Amino acid sequence: MTETEYHQLVDDILLEIEQKLEEIEEQLDIDYENMGGKLDIEFADRSKIIINKQEPLLQLWVATKFNGYHFNYQDGVWIDERFGDEFWHFMNEAVSKQAGSDVKFK
Repeated sequence: MTETEYHQLVDDILLEIEQKLEEIEEQLDIDYENMGGKLDIEFADRSKIIINKQEPLLQLWVATKFNGYHFNYQDGVWIDERFGDEFWHFMNEAVSKQAGSDVKFK
């Protein structure tokens, strides 16, 4: 994958997450801010999920209040390098857990 492809893939993911958060932010008291390749999601309890580019490794990193995760792009999907979880499945679980309510991105 080229750096250009990498940036486009991650930018698309961040945009998709923002669009979903925009739909649910008031009902779940969620705030978010995108700062050039880094998306901070803050929940009602002040915990955060931080998603950011790790350009030198062509990875997508996610930090939750429980742990940190590194995703590699493999066969058309982002996969966590330690646990093998697919990115969207992971995000559904992580955001739901921190929001205290069921959230589905995909």
